[in-house]
Amino acid sequence: MNDNEKIEMSSKVLKKILDHSPNEIYVLDKNAHVVYVNRACEQHYGIKLDEVVGKHNDEMVSKDYWRPLILPRIFKEKKAVTVKQITYSGKELVTTAIPLLNDEQEIELIITTGQEPNYKDIYLPDEQEPDDTSNNESYKENVITNNKEMNEVIKLCDKVSKVDTTILIQGESGTGKGVLAKYIHKKSHRSHAPFLSINCATIPEELLESELFGYAEGAFTGATKSGKQGLLELADGGTVFLDEIGEITPKVQAKLLQVIQDLEFLPVGGKEIKKVDIRIMSATNRNLYEMVQNKQFREDLYYRLHVVNLQIPPLRERQEDIVPLTYHFLSVYNKKYQLNRIISQEVLNVFYNYSWPGNIRQLENMVESLVVTSDGIIQTSNLPAILLKNTKQSGVTQGSSTLSLELALEELERTMIIDSYKRYRSTRKVANHLSISQSKAARLVRKHCSELDFYE
Repeated sequence: MNDNEKIEMSSKVLKKILDHSPNEIYVLDKNAHVVYVNRACEQHYGIKLDEVVGKHNDEMVSKDYWRPLILPRIFKEKKAVTVKQITYSGKELVTTAIPLLNDEQEIELIITTGQEPNYKDIYLPDEQEPDDTSNNESYKENVITNNKEMNEVIKLCDKVSKVDTTILIQGESGTGKGVLAKYIHKKSHRSHAPFLSINCATIPEELLESELFGYAEGAFTGATKSGKQGLLELADGGTVFLDEIGEITPKVQAKLLQVIQDLEFLPVGGKEIKKVDIRIMSATNRNLYEMVQNKQFREDLYYRLHVVNLQIPPLRERQEDIVPLTYHFLSVYNKKYQLNRIISQEVLNVFYNYSWPGNIRQLENMVESLVVTSDGIIQTSNLPAILLKNTKQSGVTQGSSTLSLELALEELERTMIIDSYKRYRSTRKVANHLSISQSKAARLVRKHCSELDFYE
């Protein structure tokens, strides 16, 4: 190569090279201020690069982006250190921090690189800093959020996990109510015992009582001769999470109230009272207070369930969580299917501006679908048309006075139909729920629920 053919190594070219590195590059100055990060950092932590440069490293540490901490050792030992770290999205990294020293042996820059380990070639002990008593496994179970409101919910979860009070978790379908319940259980003194999650809407109402409380010998036609233990008894010592609590019948409501008050119940057809030691948490996407006013739900049970109320905001109100959640699910499904898909910035922009009516569950299933159906880099051409169409409507015009009444009504209709069909999975029940004819319900379900696989 002659002089005329040489590529000038400008800062622009160098940045382009570093941004295409599959490994994380994170550079700090002597005062621990961030001076450079590459795009791999965005994938590992779900953070926008322009929001990081210039900030002090303590701001990143305070948000628990990674553990264990490596910087204190660098300042203390002034030599390269390599450890295995866990990011708050659950990704494992082999991280090396290298201090650059001046003539006086003082630190001028710290260059940190991180890569996903290949365990065929690399072995590292689970190093912990002397002052870091955190457990990496429990760290993986943290709820992923950068949202201020959601962080307040997590703080409250940490507080109430230490006591056995009942908790009601409210939020739209797909917001992660079950994830939050499991998080509380794993933080509690019952973490060694069973966590039993029961979706009350999926068990036929005529079977729910016997499933929860069990039944005695010969309790009804077809009953097992020896009887059957109920789910509450199987969870003895642990936690029972009752999802869609608003769907239970008045009879089951009465028996559940007895369990909460006295920790005892009578199996179906039984004569012997059963005692259990369980904590009960429940969740709903319905307005239980309104149901109480309409005599559809027992008032005394409502207040027993409602000792602590946790309200999860929908994903459309947690935009700052969309990117980290996307990278978390990308990592999960790349690992599950042994693939290495990369997501383009254009797709991230679409995701960021989409309203996600199916919330986190929809996002997760969308990412899984894209991982298994795309090749290499996930581009906007891989996205379903319905996502692009509704991104234009809800992302570009949302909150704008130019949004037409026709589009607003169509979006409301779509949201109501999807929510109802996800709950009941029957056009007859949708028709009854929304007070429309079954033929109209069937037509609207066909129109709006073609992508429902992403939600389930």
